Amino acid sequence: MMGFCAEIWDEVAPLRRAILAHPFLTELAAGTLPSASFQHYILQDSLYLAEYARVLAIAAARAPSAAGRLEFSDGAKVAVQVEEGLHQAFFAQFGVSGEMAATVEPSPACLGYTGYLASLAATRTYEELIAGILPCFWVYWEVGCAIRPQAVNPNPYAPWIDTYAAPEFGEATDRVRALVDAAAEAASPAVRDAMAQAFRVATRYEWMFWDSAYRRENWPI
Repeated sequence: MMGFCAEIWDEVAPLRRAILAHPFLTELAAGTLPSASFQHYILQDSLYLAEYARVLAIAAARAPSAAGRLEFSDGAKVAVQVEEGLHQAFFAQFGVSGEMAATVEPSPACLGYTGYLASLAATRTYEELIAGILPCFWVYWEVGCAIRPQAVNPNPYAPWIDTYAAPEFGEATDRVRALVDAAAEAASPAVRDAMAQAFRVATRYEWMFWDSAYRRENWPI
């Protein structure tokens, strides 16, 4: 009998295929993604990770086990380190000034995603919260592993690809997945259904985030 994560991962397979086929990622692998689209992405991702770190910290505070507290607090620290390290390098490479980084406004997709995770943290169960957190780990791990063998070399986006295809990132994904499976196993059917919905919505937002960056989405009014 499959666990929760295997079941929901299989269910969202069409969405995962749509993510992998998105031109943002196929062009990133080919090294042809317009730098303006990646610049938009990296600015929005910087805003996203700042909020994601806060959500991870809340998950750590709410975790019933020491393993959960350690994993999510470590995840919050890594999110801040990625934002400060990888992003700062990309800011320099792709011409993002300090003023641009300081004044950028969250796009509708970014604000929607971070607001959704914050609402899980504030108003829903711990189980739903960590199910909503998981796609950011798991989808990026799948994307990194799928892109790396296809990527041209040299590739201006190689550091990004290498970050999310790194074994250490896969190990972190496995640990979060184990926490979600353990929470689902102890949950009622109603809570498991709510966890599945949180995972679906967050995975949709993953697609929307890349799509919004590719289109360089801004507020329509």
